[in-house]
Amino acid sequence: MPALPLAGVRVVELAGLAPGPFAGLLLADYGASVLRIDRPNAVSGDQLTRGKSSINLDLRDPASHPLLLDLLANADVLIDPFRPGVLERLGLGPKDVLLKRNPRLIVARMTGFRRDGKYKDMAGHDINYIAVSGVLSMLGRAGQRPHAPGNILGDFAGGGAVCFMGILLALLSRSNSGRGQVVEANMVDGSAFLAAMPRLNLQTPLWSEPRGANMLDGGSPFYDTYETKDKGKYFSVGALEPQFYAALIKGLGFQKGELPSRDERDNWPALREAFTKRFKEKTRAEWEAIFDGTDACATPVFEQSELQQAGFEQRPIVHLSDTPARPIAAEDGGWTGGILNPGTGGKETLKAWLGWEQGRDYTLRKDGALVRADGKPKL
Repeated sequence: MPALPLAGVRVVELAGLAPGPFAGLLLADYGASVLRIDRPNAVSGDQLTRGKSSINLDLRDPASHPLLLDLLANADVLIDPFRPGVLERLGLGPKDVLLKRNPRLIVARMTGFRRDGKYKDMAGHDINYIAVSGVLSMLGRAGQRPHAPGNILGDFAGGGAVCFMGILLALLSRSNSGRGQVVEANMVDGSAFLAAMPRLNLQTPLWSEPRGANMLDGGSPFYDTYETKDKGKYFSVGALEPQFYAALIKGLGFQKGELPSRDERDNWPALREAFTKRFKEKTRAEWEAIFDGTDACATPVFEQSELQQAGFEQRPIVHLSDTPARPIAAEDGGWTGGILNPGTGGKETLKAWLGWEQGRDYTLRKDGALVRADGKPKL
């Protein structure tokens, strides 16, 4: 098997919610050794743990800090998912403690709101972060309230994936400078950056209308979804270019001149009504048979359960020809993910990283938390 691009990179991931674990998951997929730090008596439930191992540490207890510091002295990356100031209050400040102990360490700090400004000390979730970023105001049907797209934009795209990118940039920088640094990612800036196209096109015909009335946000009848004859099954249409639109009209069975011109926005309601009626005349499978292999930009809207039942292959986020990611096997969770029970595989990771043995180098408390055998850092 070819060498993995992040082979040899050691990552300590402090357990948190979605974005931090997702960044760790991406690192693990490309070969990094990721050790997750779970709380004592933690309840297993995080499915973003493929390829990781785990130990339990009670970071609120200073007795756990010597062991963590020894780990970080031999690590390349620390993923910090906490609110601003948490590590500092624990006595584990990145610049005054961690980087002084290991100048090559990359401390990746993932927050929801920015680390400065009026929201920095407030709790929040994905919907709040994309709300103050201006992105949520762009999402939803015309005349209706803004609609949050799950927690995809903030937690995962603007959060975990952006943090992963920041870590890679810091690793590249370290290859030249020899020094680590603090990487600060937040979901407000991350999601705002992802909305660059609509924001930059607010003064153009592409995105100058109110929410839900633009070319790409449901306003256009030739860039939308339509229910088919089998209720609850939908087809997507993205026939923007004239030649693709012509293929769509042909597939739908309309004759030349039967429909009004799509170039006049006033005709869009009539076109949407015609498309809605026509799509309901056939099942999704029948429309698939018509449009498969064409340039109509018309494809079925598959549901997660359908893809799972069909054995859809979960693949890494990007393929590298010479140094690909680890194959995502069924035993790793595959399409449905897999839960890593806190403490699983951690002893093996400690031995591989540092040669540590239980009893000699560390002990376990009754709640499963690890502490240094002598209570002092050794490195």
